[in-house]
Amino acid sequence: PLFYMLIRLFYGVNDPIKFIYTYTGFSTLSFLFLTLLTAPLKKFINFTKFRRILGLVTFFYAFLHFLTFAVLDSSLDVWYVLNETVEKPFIYLGMASFFILFLLAVTSTTKLFVKYKNLHKLVYVAIILGVIHEVMAQKVLTLLEYGFMTLVCYLVFARVFLKRSRF
Repeated sequence: PLFYMLIRLFYGVNDPIKFIYTYTGFSTLSFLFLTLLTAPLKKFINFTKFRRILGLVTFFYAFLHFLTFAVLDSSLDVWYVLNETVEKPFIYLGMASFFILFLLAVTSTTKLFVKYKNLHKLVYVAIILGVIHEVMAQKVLTLLEYGFMTLVCYLVFARVFLKRSRF
């Protein structure tokens, strides 16, 4: 996805910052969904061994999304960031989700994962906040946002209500 984004930017887009926002946000949510879908789909295709790398790729795109806001959009102006957060509440939901993904990335090594395994259950909070962030950022909801909401409902339902031994 990064290569495709760079090619699109090289050939020109009308609003490059908005394009980067949209593309990195979509990539973050997509990889986060892929990461979480490894567990319920392991009966059919066992991709659980790729869960860590998928999670780190998710954090990479979340970091690019955050950098777009912090560097390109706000020019590292803390007061601008605070003002935007007050005016647009979806931003702090995104920042909360990013903070959770940051904690999960830091504790993704084998040794730290064993110690902080329960912390990794916060990934479900991160995806819920991420989807709400996406939905609130849009002026008009499209099929994509409805798909994200449906998929997050399925993942949370599967995690909470299905037998934990299968999950």
